[in-house]
Amino acid sequence: MSDAQVVVVGGGIAGLAAAAFLSGAAGGPARAQVTVLEASGRVGGKLWGGEVGGVRVDLGAESVLARRPEAVELARAVGLAQELEPPTTAKAAIWTRGALRPLPGGQVMGVPGDLEALAASGVLTAEGLERARHEQPTEVGEDVAIGRYVADRLGREVVDRLVEPLLGGVYAGRADEISLRAAVPQLLSIARGGGSLVEGVHELASRPKVVDTPVFQGLRGGLGTLPGAVAAACVKAGVDLRTDAPVDELRRTPDGWRVVTGGRVLHADAVVLAVPAPAAARLLREDVPAAAAELDAVEYAGMALVTLAFRRADLARLPSGSGFLVPPVDGRRIKASTFSSNKWGWLERSAPDAFLLRTSLGRYREEEALGLADEELVARSLADLKEAIGLTARPYDTFVSRFAAGLPQYPVGHLDRVARVRAEAARVGGLALCGAAYDGVGIPACIGSAAAAAAAAAAAAAAAVDRVLTPATGESSTERTMGA
Repeated sequence: MSDAQVVVVGGGIAGLAAAAFLSGAAGGPARAQVTVLEASGRVGGKLWGGEVGGVRVDLGAESVLARRPEAVELARAVGLAQELEPPTTAKAAIWTRGALRPLPGGQVMGVPGDLEALAASGVLTAEGLERARHEQPTEVGEDVAIGRYVADRLGREVVDRLVEPLLGGVYAGRADEISLRAAVPQLLSIARGGGSLVEGVHELASRPKVVDTPVFQGLRGGLGTLPGAVAAACVKAGVDLRTDAPVDELRRTPDGWRVVTGGRVLHADAVVLAVPAPAAARLLREDVPAAAAELDAVEYAGMALVTLAFRRADLARLPSGSGFLVPPVDGRRIKASTFSSNKWGWLERSAPDAFLLRTSLGRYREEEALGLADEELVARSLADLKEAIGLTARPYDTFVSRFAAGLPQYPVGHLDRVARVRAEAARVGGLALCGAAYDGVGIPACIGSAAAAAAAAAAAAAAAVDRVLTPATGESSTERTMGA
């Protein structure tokens, strides 16, 4: 084991992944002795599970993009290879213009690549479809808001009824403010190519896929089992993992970092900050004020998830497909619904007499739902479900998950802000940042940013150990600086 000491602040999936990469728990050599400090009473952040109606379900994120490999590889590294399971169905719909309409094929984040499939779906009006058939040239420059670009190019309806609900499912944000460069960079390269956007999306969507590689993956028992498995692997590898351990102060010292938690002082050769932007800003305000100011400017969207458990015998008919998205322009209360028992075979097998689904409410600057009572959120969900799919049964159990600052927003210029934050972190040394606020909000992206942060922290910590090693005694930085 290396003598290098690294403190990871934050026990969400990014912090746990960073600890796993540093300690060797995810494979590879151990590069540091690691302490993880998580402020809450549990690890996992937005990945967590529990029982609703006696059935184990995810109460937060439920799947990962499998064609980006980081999350699947981490799950395999911590012993969950046999638990990986793709969705049973990915047949989703759009609830718009008074009906459930199939999500058209050949699109990328709502931008159409097949106008015939778009027409067949009925998602757009005749006027909206006609406008989409007549692309208008649009300048993009270094970056542009995806909604404004697509509206100028293909018309407002494409944005309102396709791009908005799909982006809303990922960012809970507003398409007219989300950066094309940060959120869908493959579309930016198409836009800069100067040809037809629709044809470019068609070519992108038609590229051969890797055989036997599902688009999404889940875990039997729920994705909420992943943090516990990573945490267990970390502890086995020697990580000191502490919950209910908020960091009160973080200060740079001549030979590393001073971390204060619960009245105790830890000394580290390097620190990984794997916490939301506001928490990172608070900790960096004294020693890295420019980075703190940038992080203070990162805004978040809040949301609530309502999980409903029904008895199958009470349902007049079972909903079909994996669920539906809701365009904000239609003025509904919910923004999406997932038919969990349809989507996940493991869930249907574990509870054959129950049918579970969930709804989501709230998005950027429309977060009043977070202040409502659980009963009201359930009532709003049931009212929209009755209108959308004819659901009249009453659930026998419910659960509401709230995420007050759930998803960071990626406005135009976001990637430049991230670059400035990381430049300031590099200037002070021994500091790495990772998580949803930087390189992507998806779980694979968070794990990828954790891998990069772990590598940077390990290198900085090793260099710090080398600097303070005394030839006369062989005394290392660990022996010199670790304290209670």
